[in-house]
Amino acid sequence: MSVSESKKSKDGGVYETVKIIVQALLLALIVRTFLFQPFNIPSGSMKETLLVGDYLFVSKFSYGYSRYSFPFGLAPFSGRIWPSDPQRGDVAVFKLPSDTSIDYIKRVIGLPGDKIQVRQGTVYINDVPVKRERISDYIEKTPFGGEVAVPRYRETLPNGVSFDTLDLTDNGAADNTRVYEVPEGHYFMMGDNRDNSVDSRFPQVGYVPFENFIGKAEIIFFSVRGGEPAWEIWNWPWSVRWGRIGTPLWS
Repeated sequence: MSVSESKKSKDGGVYETVKIIVQALLLALIVRTFLFQPFNIPSGSMKETLLVGDYLFVSKFSYGYSRYSFPFGLAPFSGRIWPSDPQRGDVAVFKLPSDTSIDYIKRVIGLPGDKIQVRQGTVYINDVPVKRERISDYIEKTPFGGEVAVPRYRETLPNGVSFDTLDLTDNGAADNTRVYEVPEGHYFMMGDNRDNSVDSRFPQVGYVPFENFIGKAEIIFFSVRGGEPAWEIWNWPWSVRWGRIGTPLWS
């Protein structure tokens, strides 16, 4: 093989490698934008449904697409295209209305036009209390190896969706609220860890516009103990919460 032929062969190999990488990146971008996007959980506001260190897939197509469906919010339109309304009980990821650089994940409790209030820890939707049943305590591990029992409740929304919530007290700052009237085109979101969730009960979040929804949480695909780096694969036998992998989040 001549020098020129060798150079052509090498250039062709580099071109093919670059082409494969570009195609893979484009495919990943398409999947992330239109189908599924991975998220990880950094806080305990959705305990015990979601724990710190959970990694989950969010379906981008569940509610249609807004400009927030695209990387950096780069899209030449406002509102939503191919919209599908969120349902009560959905666990959804959305852009924080007061700072759209921040992603939040909470549960849909109030729909447009609803009146929402919390009285002594019980959620009222249009002046009707949400069914709330005390069940076994949630046992939480402390950083020092101890255990703390946290009161746990089974709530059932008017559409039949049931889920567990944690509530240390029924007399906290957000356990007795004013009546919130959800505007059209907005939703009222709450965390399942009721005394440790900054959600629509607080002005930092407030009512969430439909446009801010990114997608619906679908399934936990990986989980490591809170504070453990996921990339330390040599610790996986001990740090991975194997029983949480594959847990569905749909109602």
